[in-house]
Amino acid sequence: MCKSPLHNFLASLPKAEHHIHLEGSLEPELLFSLAAKNNITLPVSTDASFASPASLRKRYSAFANLDDFLAYYYIGMSVLLHAADFEALAYAYFAKAAAQNVRHAEVFFDAQAHTRRGVALETVVDSFKKAQVRAEKDFGVSSELIMCLLRHLPLSSALDTFGLARGKGYFRDGTLRGMGMDSSEVPFPPPMWTELYEAAREEGIRTTCHAGEEGPPGYVSQALDLLGVQRIDHGVRALVDGDDALVARLAASKTLLTMCPLSNVKLNCISSMSEFPLRRLLDAGVRFSINSDDPAYFGGYILENYCALQETFGLSIRDWEMIAKGAIMGSWCTEERIAKLLVEVEDVVEEWARQFEEQ
Repeated sequence: MCKSPLHNFLASLPKAEHHIHLEGSLEPELLFSLAAKNNITLPVSTDASFASPASLRKRYSAFANLDDFLAYYYIGMSVLLHAADFEALAYAYFAKAAAQNVRHAEVFFDAQAHTRRGVALETVVDSFKKAQVRAEKDFGVSSELIMCLLRHLPLSSALDTFGLARGKGYFRDGTLRGMGMDSSEVPFPPPMWTELYEAAREEGIRTTCHAGEEGPPGYVSQALDLLGVQRIDHGVRALVDGDDALVARLAASKTLLTMCPLSNVKLNCISSMSEFPLRRLLDAGVRFSINSDDPAYFGGYILENYCALQETFGLSIRDWEMIAKGAIMGSWCTEERIAKLLVEVEDVVEEWARQFEEQ
């Protein structure tokens, strides 16, 4: 818990999350439980970190870079085999998110990481959908599912997986709200994926792309110009190293950046929380949201990210109102849902603003 006087306000503030990998919410305890249930042997003989949930969590605190993290990320998801596993994973995230007052979540999953292990796409998607329905009923959390494709695999694999999802009607019926791309960034720049994104545009599918996490600001421009994405996941290098013209372009276009502060620090994309470009985002009027990325690996869900920024930058209630509303307005849910969530934010902000005025 942060020591800021605004902690309870941050906890109560209605939140929208747009950058959460469901596989990245696989806590070590659930990982070990599913490994035992599914007779999966974890590589403890070559990596002592897998001796226990505690030792694995300790290893997660010291990633050298993105690829170091991804090695553990892919080992972790190997324990997910059956429909019940995927549903349990997603529902556990929604329960945690609801406890931190996430009111709307747009969640990623890595389709190829499962289909290439022999798990059917419908097993993954239909199980996540069941968890979404349960979460809306149990917690009032609305959600959208976004299929991410993996940069480190060939374009042909991405096209095949995209075609499989399209053929099953998942985009047409709204089961999948959009398509994104993640995994190793630097060796696989946006121009490699123009054919994939052209196919998505032809189908009228909303798209996003991880860009500018470890890659240079130019990757953000390429994702916008060559891939035609409506959203940028991360984009931190564009705000730390990018020129004013790029920042102004992001602000003018109202392109949502899905920012992940704890992740950026854990993966050494920025040297410390103080380097996170929060003031530049706010001063330039760039629309962004604050997200947890892979919370089981990076030591914090969305509230912990909010608190880390508050302790570093000392934001006001009105600053947080701007952040919360910007995130909601950048969501891919219905206009009716957006309007309702904006009212919820206003109600909480006004309540807490009065409390501080009375002190």
